[in-house]
Amino acid sequence: MGFGNILLIPTTLLILLEGSTNWAMEKKKFTLPSSNCSKNCGDVQIEYPFGIGSDCSYAAGFNLICVNDSNPPRLLLGNGTVQLRNFDMETSRIYIESPYVTLNADGQSNITLINLKNLPFSLRHDNLYVAGCNVTANIIDVVTNGTEGACSAICSATNTSIIPFDNGYCILHWNYMKFNQNLWAIHLTKLNKNSTTGTIAFMHDEHIDYDAFKRFIEDRNTTGMMASLTWYINDYSTCEEAIRRNNTYACRSNKSKCYNVSQQYPEAIIFYSSEIIRSSYSSEIIGYKCRCSSHYVGNPYLPDGCQLGDDSKSLLYILISCKNKNFTFTPGKDCQTKCGNVTIFFPFGLKQGCYRDEYNFALTCNETSHLLYWAGDYGVVSKISLQEGQLEYSVSYDFDKETTVINWVVDRQSCKDAATDNATFACIHEHSSCLDVKNKDNQNEGYRCICKDGYDGNPYLHGGCQDIDECNSSTKVCTGICVNSAGNFSCICPLGTSGDPYRGECIYHKRNALLLGVILGASIGTSLLLFCVIMVIVCKKWKQRKQQKIRKRNFLRNHHLLLQQLSSTSDHVEERTNVFSLEEIEKATNNFDETRVLGKGGHGTVYKGILSDQRVVAIKKSKIIKTSEIDQFINEVAILSQINHRNVVKLLGCCLETEVPLLVYEFISNGTLSDHLHVPQGESKLSWDDRLRIATESAGALAYLHSAASMSVFHRDVKSSNILIDETFKAKVSDFGASKFIPLDQTHIVTAIHGTFGYIDPEYYQTSRLTEKSDVYSFGIILLELLVGKKPIYSTENGLQQNLAMNFLQAIRENTLLDLVEDCVLQEGTKQEVLEISSLIEICLNLKGAKRPTMKEVEYKLQSMRKVRMKKKGVRILEGNEDAECLLSVSSHSSSQMVDEISQGNSRNYSFEKELMWSQNCPR
Repeated sequence: MGFGNILLIPTTLLILLEGSTNWAMEKKKFTLPSSNCSKNCGDVQIEYPFGIGSDCSYAAGFNLICVNDSNPPRLLLGNGTVQLRNFDMETSRIYIESPYVTLNADGQSNITLINLKNLPFSLRHDNLYVAGCNVTANIIDVVTNGTEGACSAICSATNTSIIPFDNGYCILHWNYMKFNQNLWAIHLTKLNKNSTTGTIAFMHDEHIDYDAFKRFIEDRNTTGMMASLTWYINDYSTCEEAIRRNNTYACRSNKSKCYNVSQQYPEAIIFYSSEIIRSSYSSEIIGYKCRCSSHYVGNPYLPDGCQLGDDSKSLLYILISCKNKNFTFTPGKDCQTKCGNVTIFFPFGLKQGCYRDEYNFALTCNETSHLLYWAGDYGVVSKISLQEGQLEYSVSYDFDKETTVINWVVDRQSCKDAATDNATFACIHEHSSCLDVKNKDNQNEGYRCICKDGYDGNPYLHGGCQDIDECNSSTKVCTGICVNSAGNFSCICPLGTSGDPYRGECIYHKRNALLLGVILGASIGTSLLLFCVIMVIVCKKWKQRKQQKIRKRNFLRNHHLLLQQLSSTSDHVEERTNVFSLEEIEKATNNFDETRVLGKGGHGTVYKGILSDQRVVAIKKSKIIKTSEIDQFINEVAILSQINHRNVVKLLGCCLETEVPLLVYEFISNGTLSDHLHVPQGESKLSWDDRLRIATESAGALAYLHSAASMSVFHRDVKSSNILIDETFKAKVSDFGASKFIPLDQTHIVTAIHGTFGYIDPEYYQTSRLTEKSDVYSFGIILLELLVGKKPIYSTENGLQQNLAMNFLQAIRENTLLDLVEDCVLQEGTKQEVLEISSLIEICLNLKGAKRPTMKEVEYKLQSMRKVRMKKKGVRILEGNEDAECLLSVSSHSSSQMVDEISQGNSRNYSFEKELMWSQNCPR
């Protein structure tokens, strides 16, 4: 063969790959063994998935043969070359008769050691033992003729043993060989052809001890050697994949678990004297295996095959050592209480001063993996329970991980004996007690500490047991009236009921039910009423506080705006501006009652109010909350605060606590000029004398605004409804919300169009240039209303709207003016007066503002007309002012001359130099 003496052996990798090809894929449906299947072969009990015959095993790889060539019969694997001795369902192993081969001194041997081709087994727990003098064992790849592993057995020349054992041997570990899918052979070679010793090579389980080796080598004909094979479900699927294929899933017991099986492939192995000192591996999942769950034993491959084991019904108690007497009763403050997700309770701990004693309760925390270890690195702790006295840990094996729950005790003494030594007794803290722990045979295994009834916590610490508040616990322990106490609680039925409140059986007495209902109803009703009253008070207080905040905010903002306006005009005006509180205004207007409304306009409503000092006032309130409205109201305050004229409505003060300020004026009781001129379904009772006087007073007020105030003020909204009439029919110009301050050195400003249709100056409307002549045009419309008695825009009997100014100018051109004048004017006035006032109106309505007179000129013209009329009637004008006295002292000649000149029709050559010279002697 070219290899000397060769022992053929398929390797682990070869078995796994070829086995999956030949048998696993043929399994189409899961088949349970029938009752006719053999349960035994000789003294070996057969365990499923193995079985004799294809109908009794899970798959072909698990078929067995029972051979009756000896007594008792022998149980062989399916290929008939390997004898099976026992099953271990816990570790998924079968134990077989160890195969061996010997090489005599002449070096002749050609016996196959073992053939596992196409079988689902692994040799990972076996070693190849070679004993002999000066012999080398090589594992050869039959295909490539390469050596993948070797070991040599060397012994002294004086050794005369047929097969040396003590010093002539070497071991090859199957688990550390790098196998592939090729066929492997063992090549034994003698290094000394003159050696008289023989050589033996055999497989053995890695846990076989020294004495078993010696007995087998010395008398292998009567003494057997055990090897083991590990099985798995060889379909190259993970547990997750296998569970989804229910028709072939092998773990049939509902108390079984599935574990992935991985094959390790060594990447680097270093041996020294047959010992591995360093290795590295790669691995892959090649199948799965089944095991019973923790505390269950049996066959996981059969339904109900896993049963609760006897050992799980008893407790497992641990106490590693009782040697140490240096106990810690109070852990340090720096003790770590967490490792990963596991909470560490005293008496357990991680370092000196944190555990009760080192030998029993010391744990180790891996700071890298955050795993908690018990007993060095024996198992990974997943839970510690003080209440149950249990510790849960898991140990990793080759293929899987096993989780175990153990019960622990503090010491191997009874409570009675332990309590005699206070130096070591653990249950000495307040509210803790000692518990004797017994096994299933009622034998004492030791003691541990628990909190007394009604307490919970750590009984091993001072103050560790805390009172349980049963009344507030999530578990309802009392359906009656519950009162908690230290370590206990009381529970009684409510008044009017009886029974067992611990069971929820408090029953009402029928005779007391009505009375209890009345009492309960009255209590609930009183409580609801009290609650409602409190809520009303709270809401009222909340609203008051909110209103106060709003009022304060509005006041600060409006006061700031007002200061800005006033600071640009006068430094002393603010001192003359009264500020009223909103509370005072609300009281004066009866909380803005509708019966107090004097009038409503486009921008607001005017209310009648009575102040606390019994003064009657008019209060203007905006109904539109816009920035422009706020600006207009502030503007009006600023203007009226600086004007003191008998024919201008007096501003008494303002309220800044509302979003748009409230304006407080003197009360004018007789309505507006528009109300007296335009009487619905009737004639105006306003006489021609009153009309002339009102016109004169209004012209004087506007002239004062234009030229006599500290700064020129253009009214910007002159109309008959903005001229108030008091009880003596004196005129009062009002509504300065749209007015504008004009520096004395300026003649106009450019601003947005504002005013009332019919009164707006056409030139201002076209150019947006506001001048004092814009107010003159609007006043000319008022004079026209006084003369004709119609509104600027009026409707005819046919319902057609007419423009009064256009009709007036047309009547002038057509010489039909008298047809347009109101009858009462024609009856009370003279034709000369009508012509003079018509001429004044005509020049006031000139489309070019530069050709219109000033308000001062208009005022003097009206004063002259009124003086002439009063003189003819023989009435002296006594108004108690300097202007009136001056008018009376002027000669009739000069007055008549001025009237004649302004009345000269359309020549427009009239000059006011003479009148101005006259006015120098008559200061205003």
